[in-house]
Amino acid sequence: MFMGEYQHSIDDKGRIIIPVKFRDLLGTSFVVTRGLDQCLFAYPKEEWAVMEQKLKSLSLMKSDARAFTRFFFSGATECEWDKQGRVNLPGNLREYAKLEKDCIVLGVSNRMEIWSKNMWNEYFQQSEQTFNDIAEKLVDLNFDL
Repeated sequence: MFMGEYQHSIDDKGRIIIPVKFRDLLGTSFVVTRGLDQCLFAYPKEEWAVMEQKLKSLSLMKSDARAFTRFFFSGATECEWDKQGRVNLPGNLREYAKLEKDCIVLGVSNRMEIWSKNMWNEYFQQSEQTFNDIAEKLVDLNFDL
């Protein structure tokens, strides 16, 4: 399981070092794509296959399903580590997530997320204010913390 929060930076060539324990979970080859909330999602190949199957099951007759599938797959790229444990993030993905220098790498259950530090801080502050409300809604869905 991916969990934890780490601060890293991207170099001038678009490379970022990922925490060792996340590298072990991602394997030698993994998939990075546009995530929700303007961050990047990174999946081990096995988890990517699960996501692929779920998205394939959506109806092509629904415009929302087509739009989301395009969004998710068009940004996807297969990545590998270099000898220093860095991964090179493509320019289009760095631009989407506004990744310039300081980044936050998060573990979120079955995936890793990469955020711009500024975007993460903004998101976290907004979410922190509504965290109790969100927890109450989850309880209403029979999810007990």
